[in-house]
Amino acid sequence: MLQSLPRRVRIVEVGPRDGLQNEGRAISTADKVRFIDLLSEAGFEMIEATSFVHPKAVPQLADGAEVLGTILKRPGVRYPVLVPNGRGMERALAAGAREVAVFTAATESFNRRNINATIEESLGNIAEVVRLARAEGVWVRGYVSTVFGCPYQGAVAPEAVLHVAERLLELGVDELSLGDTIGVATPRVVEAVLAPAAERFGVDRVGLHFHDTRGTALANTLLALQMGYQIFDSSAGGLGGCPFALGAAGNLATEDLLYFLNGLGIETGVNLETVISASGFIEDQVGHPLTSKVYQAVRSQEGERCSWLLAPGS
Repeated sequence: MLQSLPRRVRIVEVGPRDGLQNEGRAISTADKVRFIDLLSEAGFEMIEATSFVHPKAVPQLADGAEVLGTILKRPGVRYPVLVPNGRGMERALAAGAREVAVFTAATESFNRRNINATIEESLGNIAEVVRLARAEGVWVRGYVSTVFGCPYQGAVAPEAVLHVAERLLELGVDELSLGDTIGVATPRVVEAVLAPAAERFGVDRVGLHFHDTRGTALANTLLALQMGYQIFDSSAGGLGGCPFALGAAGNLATEDLLYFLNGLGIETGVNLETVISASGFIEDQVGHPLTSKVYQAVRSQEGERCSWLLAPGS
């Protein structure tokens, strides 16, 4: 029997940034804008729009300023952009960003491979971003990578995660996102981190970013829901991964997460069919099939016969 679950959760759509950054085929600015606009129509409260990381590091998102300046920003929707340091923050502010995301890792080895910096050095960069954000009234989200396992170090001690998370909150980030960068987490490992995190930080400002590399993302989501967590990142169609982590397959697919939450009677405010339409559009642009199981089912004849299952609470 399921334990008490939240009545409503917030889904953070990360496909336009975390999803597309890993694509080999160049996606035009116009198509990125169309993708985000379609997702905006679905009812998300937050859509991670693009990145202001140096174009040499993430060439797929080199057009971040053009994308951010062209999308149709819906009232009440946040469109955070990823920024690595003060210089990236200045570029983001010049492009009109009102929400930004910063990032570090729970392990030194991943941080070195990802951004060529120690954790302490990355926190120094984040401090500068937060300082500029506060001066401009900009909202800040903080990502912690390799929370449940590292491709270079292996297992990660929960206390190492909590230390980095606490430092980010002390610096002034408004919300945390704890990431399973390579998709190795299982419910027991997730509980070992989330139980003390809930005690120390509460659940209102902590989101979960699960990858489905080994098919455990929804199991981990259920465990987090039962612990009271209410913020979950996902990517339309299951796009993405991490270009700096070998074997980090796609993010938890938004369609799969929505179907799962709808079946549990949990409200999200997001329309699943509209997300499927957005995924259908971007699938044509990336040039390969999307991994979302629900998307695949609905696009098939079998899925059309079961379309009644898409309704919330079904």
